[in-house]
Amino acid sequence: MIPRSASPVSFDALPNPRGGSVRSAELALAEAQLALEQRGDAAAALLRAAQAFREAGWLGAQKLADALVLVSPLTAAELPEEPDARQVFTEALHDFRAATTRHNLRELSCSPILYGHYQALSALISQRTPGFTVTYEDFALAVRPLPPVSFSGQPAERLAHLRARYERALLPVLRAHSSDGAASAAVAALTRAALDELDACLAELAGPDPYDFWRLASACARSLRVSGHLVGDADARRFHARCNLALADHARGSTLASRSLVRATLALLWRDYALFGAAAEDAEHVELLHDYGLTVDWHVAATQESEALWEAGATEAQELGAGGLGVTRTRELGVLTVNAHAYEDFLQTADAAIAALAEHARGAGQLEKADPSEALQAGDAAYRLGAAACALGLGHVALLADALGLAWRRRAHAGVSTPAVRAHVIVSAPDAQALEQGAEALRAMLHKIAAGVAPPAAGPALAALTRAIEQG
Repeated sequence: MIPRSASPVSFDALPNPRGGSVRSAELALAEAQLALEQRGDAAAALLRAAQAFREAGWLGAQKLADALVLVSPLTAAELPEEPDARQVFTEALHDFRAATTRHNLRELSCSPILYGHYQALSALISQRTPGFTVTYEDFALAVRPLPPVSFSGQPAERLAHLRARYERALLPVLRAHSSDGAASAAVAALTRAALDELDACLAELAGPDPYDFWRLASACARSLRVSGHLVGDADARRFHARCNLALADHARGSTLASRSLVRATLALLWRDYALFGAAAEDAEHVELLHDYGLTVDWHVAATQESEALWEAGATEAQELGAGGLGVTRTRELGVLTVNAHAYEDFLQTADAAIAALAEHARGAGQLEKADPSEALQAGDAAYRLGAAACALGLGHVALLADALGLAWRRRAHAGVSTPAVRAHVIVSAPDAQALEQGAEALRAMLHKIAAGVAPPAAGPALAALTRAIEQG
């Protein structure tokens, strides 16, 4: 993964020139911005945008559009107690419009910039709706299933020793943030040493279980440092502080990590990989993300300069198509407009993935005879389909395919028979009926897409997979 600044000054991810667009939503957002400039009512246009994003399965975009709808009355009224509402709304709408034209679904869900706007809008909403709170993980991981995550077994004495080491190392990290910014080289070195110690403690806590929280936390800590999120990053500090609280829960005998902690940790680990892609050296983290139903793109660019050249080429391609110099064939799938070549490529990928899933599903009813490697192959086939759907803009298909990939992953881990691992693994295999129902729902969605019809939301199939995945 290419290191990034913890405080980006532009949008996070590369544009997706072959990705689908929700033109009706883009037009509605433009209408809302014009209404704002003319002191009119933007709510009706924003409602149309939110509905279009919902139909397309662009859940991150839908969340932000819904928040804009709720805040829009504050900008029209110009209430004296809301002096900043108009500015917050204007900045959010401007950046949101720009992001939607980049056609990158992962950016729309994982962008810290867009989440910052969502958070600011939600703060205005919460003043009139007590208890209305938002978190980054709720924005990035909306409606995605989450498997139970355990604390690996540790001798009490060893756990107490690691907890003491972790607390000693955490203190200088928190103190470094509270300094005046003119820290000496000695203080900086002390902070780096403390971060090294935190990483070492998490690595020692990590167990062999595929769904061990400390394994996930150790990967998250390493990823945050590689991507440049150090003591100046509030999310990184909060993560380390919450791990300290989790250590206390573990020491008191808790066997399962809290759902909110797992979701927050997983969202942080996925964030930069989802935005910037992964390189060969990130393979271990990509496999871990697959264990939780998340996929990333593989990037070969080794420098930010090479990515800048790629982005310039993508922008030029979009401008040529828009100007008529390079005619781009498109297909309409409900509210989604897709590149015809990308659509045809997706159908080929989908055919291969569904064929592989059907082959593996035939033996799903006999777990005792199941081959974990075949279950992993089935999961990989579902993930390939999910990643292709995400790239094309088919949000509903991507979500269901990722959930099915996660279900097959858990199926594989439940079938592990290696004694060194099996003694620890706490994984319930999703039932065959949920796997079959998910595959059939995917097949039906793909048949509609092949016929040029927009697929509906996953509905009951996703709910069944979620129940199967989240059972303890």
